[in-house]
Amino acid sequence: MLIAAKLAAVGLPLVLKHLVDALDASRGAALALPLALLLGYGALRFVNVLFGELRDVVFGRVSERAMRRAGLQVFEHLHRLDLEFHLSRRSGALARDIERGVEGIGFLLRFALFTILPTLLELALVMAVLWKVYEIGFALIALVAVVAYVLWSVRVTDWRTRYVREANERDSQANARALDSLLNFETVKYFGAERLESQRYDGALASYERAAGKSRGTLALLNAGQALIIAAGLTAMTSLAALRVGQGQMSLGDFVAVNAFMTQLFLPLNVLGFVYREIRRALTDMGKLFRLQALVPKIVDPEQSLALPAGPLAVRFEQVHFGYRPEREILRGTDFEIPAGHTVAVVGASGAGKSTLARLLFRFYDPQQGRVLLGGVDLRRLPLETLRTALGVVPQDVVLFNDSLLENLRYGCPEASREAVAEAVRQAHLAEFVARLPQGLDTPVGERGLKLSGGEKQRVAIARVLLKNPPVLIFDEATSSLDTVAERAILAALREAAAQRTVLVIAHRLSTVVHADQIVVLDQGRVVERGHHEQLLALGGAYARLWQAQRQQQRPSPETGQD
Repeated sequence: MLIAAKLAAVGLPLVLKHLVDALDASRGAALALPLALLLGYGALRFVNVLFGELRDVVFGRVSERAMRRAGLQVFEHLHRLDLEFHLSRRSGALARDIERGVEGIGFLLRFALFTILPTLLELALVMAVLWKVYEIGFALIALVAVVAYVLWSVRVTDWRTRYVREANERDSQANARALDSLLNFETVKYFGAERLESQRYDGALASYERAAGKSRGTLALLNAGQALIIAAGLTAMTSLAALRVGQGQMSLGDFVAVNAFMTQLFLPLNVLGFVYREIRRALTDMGKLFRLQALVPKIVDPEQSLALPAGPLAVRFEQVHFGYRPEREILRGTDFEIPAGHTVAVVGASGAGKSTLARLLFRFYDPQQGRVLLGGVDLRRLPLETLRTALGVVPQDVVLFNDSLLENLRYGCPEASREAVAEAVRQAHLAEFVARLPQGLDTPVGERGLKLSGGEKQRVAIARVLLKNPPVLIFDEATSSLDTVAERAILAALREAAAQRTVLVIAHRLSTVVHADQIVVLDQGRVVERGHHEQLLALGGAYARLWQAQRQQQRPSPETGQD
């Protein structure tokens, strides 16, 4: 289809030549015009457009499927990257880079195949016709003009690529600034920082404006140079054709045909200049996408994996040493076990390393020394999907998807029925809240769950993990956003959910862990005490001091009689 369209395009000036010659010979006798030439000219015009459109329709699925696969590959790759990458990324800039990179792939596929190849074919055909039908001088003028045009386009485009790249980077930064501000909308309002955010965003936009101005100026220079080369080529070709007509060596039709060929030659060249610029831009955009895909995840599936044993699973931290940075160790030889079917609570001051235990258990990181075992198997010998299917967590900071309450609840178990969801809602003491909602379970929760309170989000997280029904549960400050009455109700639900499961409770509020089978006290990454609540109080050590400190905080103020 591509070749047929270009053959029709090259044939148009030849048919036009004969048509003009026939008009010149007939001197206005329209009835004497060869009807076949008129019909042929119209047919070639139609065929040129028709086959071009058919080509686009047929190839559309190929380019769109390639864009879809590229987008999916980078999306899956980003989910394989470790937590450290995602903690340091800027979501807005990353999303913009992915969007531009995927679009760049589609652009490259369409234009490289449907513009560069057809243009080269058309150039070759036009110069061959000019040489064979007329004389070598016309072909040489066309060749010199084409070479000059290409060299100018390539050199200047390569020079201005850095300005295009800078404009893209500033655009990504502005997008990241806006998204970051909107995601933290409440914080902005708390501090009355709307003007500050506007100034920062305006500063980012101003940087983009300056970079875009440089890019636009260099583009104007490129276009002006291209226009000069085209004008010079057309002038030289027209002058030679006019000379040959004056000498009687060419007819008026030949003059029109040569000009038509030259115009036809430079139209795709003009497009080719645009395409080359855009291909360089696309390659720049795709470069970031490919650099993302080139990032190697630190946490990967083992080459030879093991399976988890059936039944309840024990968890063991065996002489674990770990730090997010080499110079600052968080866990220093942490060693304790959670027997299968038991509940073990880990308590300690802020920074003791409690939440780090959950991250290691989910294998977001690997310990520098020591091992973490699940069911007696080193986590590094388990497939990540198997490991994380066996774990369920209620995090301290619950973030929900911008979807309905039902879909958020079913996130860990998409095939769950409404009856199963309703039971999980009841166990999490969320039923009364759902009943008050106008749309019930179909109520949208807003971006990151902002339409729900902290306590409501934590109950949703508890219901969600109950619905997933994993053999091992992790409660990371799971009741930190609840009042005392709600906390008691939730603790009862958690104790019910913990039956026949292995449970790790990470808590700062000691009142939530008094019923644990064992309490482990962490201090600067080391286990300093372990035992039941009463045993630890009797020891009069670190746990007893924490307990007394929290009891004093909960007593009414002597001045106000209130907490």
